[in-house]
Amino acid sequence: MRARTLAVSGLAASSVFVGALIALMVSLYLSEPHTGPFDRQFSLIDDRGNAVDQSIFRGHPALVYFGYTHCPEACPTTLYEVADWLTALGDQGRVLKAYFFSIDPERDTQGVMHDYVNAFSSRITGITGRPEEMRKVSDGWFIHAAKLPSENGDYHMSHTVSLLLIGADGRLKGLIPYGADRDEALAKIHDVLLGGGQ
Repeated sequence: MRARTLAVSGLAASSVFVGALIALMVSLYLSEPHTGPFDRQFSLIDDRGNAVDQSIFRGHPALVYFGYTHCPEACPTTLYEVADWLTALGDQGRVLKAYFFSIDPERDTQGVMHDYVNAFSSRITGITGRPEEMRKVSDGWFIHAAKLPSENGDYHMSHTVSLLLIGADGRLKGLIPYGADRDEALAKIHDVLLGGGQ
Protein backbone atom coordinates (compact mmCIF):
# COMPACT_ATOMS: atom_id res chain seq x y z
CA MET A 1 0.00 0.00 0.00
CA ARG A 2 2.84 2.35 0.94
CA ALA A 3 4.62 1.56 -2.34
CA ARG A 4 1.46 2.36 -4.32
CA THR A 5 1.08 5.68 -2.43
CA LEU A 6 4.69 6.59 -3.16
CA ALA A 7 4.25 5.66 -6.82
CA VAL A 8 1.10 7.78 -7.12
CA SER A 9 2.81 10.65 -5.29
CA GLY A 10 5.79 10.36 -7.60
CA LEU A 11 3.54 10.30 -10.65
CA ALA A 12 1.64 13.34 -9.41
CA ALA A 13 4.87 15.22 -8.73
CA SER A 14 6.14 14.27 -12.17
CA SER A 15 2.92 15.50 -13.80
CA VAL A 16 3.13 18.78 -11.92
CA PHE A 17 6.75 19.22 -13.04
CA VAL A 18 5.94 18.45 -16.69
CA GLY A 19 2.94 20.77 -16.55
CA ALA A 20 5.04 23.55 -15.05
CA LEU A 21 7.73 23.01 -17.68
CA ILE A 22 5.21 23.23 -20.53
CA ALA A 23 3.69 26.36 -19.00
CA LEU A 24 7.16 27.91 -18.75
CA MET A 25 7.96 27.08 -22.38
CA VAL A 26 4.67 28.57 -23.59
CA SER A 27 5.28 31.65 -21.46
CA LEU A 28 8.77 32.14 -22.89
CA TYR A 29 7.47 31.69 -26.43
CA LEU A 30 4.72 34.23 -25.94
CA SER A 31 7.11 36.71 -24.33
CA GLU A 32 9.13 36.94 -27.54
CA PRO A 33 7.95 38.69 -30.72
CA HIS A 34 6.86 36.51 -33.63
CA THR A 35 9.74 35.39 -35.87
CA GLY A 36 7.79 34.40 -38.98
CA PRO A 37 6.47 36.76 -41.66
CA PHE A 38 3.62 38.92 -40.41
CA ASP A 39 0.40 37.20 -41.47
CA ARG A 40 -2.47 39.32 -40.13
CA GLN A 41 -4.55 41.84 -42.02
CA PHE A 42 -5.22 45.23 -40.45
CA SER A 43 -6.35 48.71 -41.39
CA LEU A 44 -4.77 51.73 -39.66
CA ILE A 45 -3.56 55.24 -40.47
CA ASP A 46 -0.21 56.95 -40.14
CA ASP A 47 0.36 60.31 -38.49
CA ARG A 48 -0.26 62.07 -41.83
CA GLY A 49 -3.61 60.40 -42.36
CA ASN A 50 -2.47 57.86 -44.95
CA ALA A 51 -3.93 54.35 -44.89
CA VAL A 52 -1.65 51.64 -43.48
CA ASP A 53 -2.04 47.87 -43.77
CA GLN A 54 0.06 44.72 -43.38
CA SER A 55 2.10 45.55 -46.50
CA ILE A 56 3.99 48.09 -44.37
CA PHE A 57 6.20 45.26 -43.13
CA ARG A 58 7.45 44.28 -46.59
CA GLY A 59 9.74 45.79 -49.19
CA HIS A 60 12.19 47.55 -46.89
CA PRO A 61 13.96 46.91 -43.59
CA ALA A 62 12.39 48.68 -40.63
CA LEU A 63 12.88 49.68 -37.02
CA VAL A 64 9.55 49.02 -35.29
CA TYR A 65 8.59 50.12 -31.80
CA PHE A 66 5.34 49.75 -29.89
CA GLY A 67 4.63 52.44 -27.31
CA TYR A 68 2.48 55.41 -26.43
CA THR A 69 2.79 59.19 -26.23
CA HIS A 70 2.02 59.41 -22.49
CA CYS A 71 4.95 57.08 -21.74
CA PRO A 72 7.18 58.71 -19.12
CA GLU A 73 10.56 57.26 -20.08
CA ALA A 74 11.03 54.21 -22.33
CA CYS A 75 9.19 55.52 -25.40
CA PRO A 76 10.69 59.02 -25.63
CA THR A 77 14.14 57.62 -24.86
CA THR A 78 13.80 54.97 -27.58
CA LEU A 79 12.53 57.42 -30.19
CA TYR A 80 15.35 59.81 -29.35
CA GLU A 81 17.79 56.94 -29.90
CA VAL A 82 16.10 55.90 -33.17
CA ALA A 83 16.44 59.47 -34.48
CA ASP A 84 20.11 59.44 -33.52
CA TRP A 85 20.71 56.05 -35.15
CA LEU A 86 19.10 57.17 -38.41
CA THR A 87 21.32 60.25 -38.48
CA ALA A 88 24.45 58.27 -37.61
CA LEU A 89 23.80 55.71 -40.36
CA GLY A 90 23.71 58.49 -42.95
CA ASP A 91 23.15 57.57 -46.58
CA GLN A 92 23.55 53.86 -45.86
CA GLY A 93 20.52 54.03 -43.57
CA ARG A 94 18.26 55.78 -46.08
CA VAL A 95 16.62 52.46 -46.98
CA LEU A 96 15.44 52.04 -43.37
CA LYS A 97 11.92 52.88 -42.28
CA ALA A 98 11.09 53.68 -38.66
CA TYR A 99 7.60 53.04 -37.24
CA PHE A 100 6.11 53.94 -33.89
CA PHE A 101 2.92 51.91 -33.34
CA SER A 102 0.64 53.21 -30.60
CA ILE A 103 -0.57 50.76 -27.97
CA ASP A 104 -2.84 53.51 -26.61
CA PRO A 105 -4.85 54.63 -29.67
CA GLU A 106 -7.67 55.99 -27.50
CA ARG A 107 -5.41 58.90 -26.55
CA ASP A 108 -2.93 58.74 -29.43
CA THR A 109 -4.97 60.28 -32.23
CA GLN A 110 -3.48 61.06 -35.61
CA GLY A 111 -2.74 64.67 -34.65
CA VAL A 112 -1.20 63.71 -31.32
CA MET A 113 0.98 61.09 -33.00
CA HIS A 114 2.09 63.53 -35.71
CA ASP A 115 3.28 66.15 -33.23
CA TYR A 116 4.92 63.51 -31.05
CA VAL A 117 7.00 61.63 -33.63
CA ASN A 118 8.03 64.77 -35.48
CA ALA A 119 9.45 66.16 -32.27
CA PHE A 120 12.08 63.43 -32.63
CA SER A 121 12.51 63.00 -36.39
CA SER A 122 10.53 63.49 -39.58
CA ARG A 123 11.74 60.02 -40.58
CA ILE A 124 9.75 58.31 -37.83
CA THR A 125 6.19 57.44 -38.85
CA GLY A 126 3.55 57.25 -36.15
CA ILE A 127 0.76 54.72 -36.64
CA THR A 128 -2.59 54.61 -34.87
CA GLY A 129 -6.22 53.67 -35.46
CA ARG A 130 -9.05 51.71 -33.94
CA PRO A 131 -8.04 49.75 -30.82
CA GLU A 132 -9.15 46.42 -32.28
CA GLU A 133 -7.01 47.00 -35.37
CA MET A 134 -4.00 48.05 -33.30
CA ARG A 135 -4.42 44.88 -31.24
CA LYS A 136 -4.11 42.77 -34.39
CA VAL A 137 -0.63 44.17 -34.97
CA SER A 138 0.64 43.91 -31.40
CA ASP A 139 -0.78 40.41 -31.03
CA GLY A 140 0.70 39.44 -34.40
CA TRP A 141 4.19 40.24 -33.12
CA PHE A 142 3.47 38.87 -29.62
CA ILE A 143 3.96 42.32 -28.14
CA HIS A 144 2.84 42.72 -24.53
CA ALA A 145 0.54 45.72 -24.01
CA ALA A 146 -1.78 46.14 -21.02
CA LYS A 147 -3.65 49.07 -19.49
CA LEU A 148 -2.93 49.57 -15.79
CA PRO A 149 -4.75 52.00 -13.47
CA SER A 150 -2.82 54.93 -11.98
CA GLU A 151 -3.23 56.37 -8.51
CA ASN A 152 -4.77 59.57 -9.91
CA GLY A 153 -7.63 57.64 -11.52
CA ASP A 154 -6.05 57.72 -14.97
CA TYR A 155 -4.07 54.84 -16.48
CA HIS A 156 -0.69 53.97 -17.90
CA MET A 157 0.45 51.19 -20.20
CA SER A 158 2.67 48.22 -19.44
CA HIS A 159 4.38 47.13 -22.66
CA THR A 160 7.29 45.44 -24.38
CA VAL A 161 10.16 47.91 -24.52
CA SER A 162 12.47 46.14 -26.98
CA LEU A 163 12.67 47.52 -30.51
CA LEU A 164 12.01 45.11 -33.40
CA LEU A 165 14.30 44.79 -36.41
CA ILE A 166 12.10 43.73 -39.33
CA GLY A 167 13.64 42.62 -42.61
CA ALA A 168 12.36 43.50 -46.07
CA ASP A 169 10.80 40.03 -46.18
CA GLY A 170 8.53 40.88 -43.24
CA ARG A 171 10.35 38.63 -40.78
CA LEU A 172 11.76 39.54 -37.40
CA LYS A 173 15.56 39.62 -37.67
CA GLY A 174 16.42 40.68 -34.15
CA LEU A 175 15.71 42.89 -31.17
CA ILE A 176 17.42 45.88 -29.64
CA PRO A 177 16.75 45.88 -25.90
CA TYR A 178 15.85 49.07 -24.09
CA GLY A 179 18.97 50.86 -22.92
CA ALA A 180 21.28 49.15 -25.40
CA ASP A 181 24.72 50.64 -25.96
CA ARG A 182 24.69 53.06 -28.92
CA ASP A 183 27.60 51.49 -30.80
CA GLU A 184 26.23 47.99 -30.26
CA ALA A 185 22.78 49.06 -31.51
CA LEU A 186 24.26 50.68 -34.62
CA ALA A 187 26.39 47.62 -35.32
CA LYS A 188 23.37 45.34 -34.99
CA ILE A 189 21.24 47.46 -37.31
CA HIS A 190 24.08 47.54 -39.83
CA ASP A 191 24.77 43.80 -39.67
CA VAL A 192 21.19 42.55 -39.47
CA LEU A 193 19.27 44.99 -41.66
CA LEU A 194 21.83 46.72 -43.86
CA GLY A 195 24.44 44.02 -44.32
CA GLY A 196 22.46 41.63 -46.52
CA GLY A 197 20.46 40.13 -43.64
CA GLN A 198 17.10 41.32 -44.82
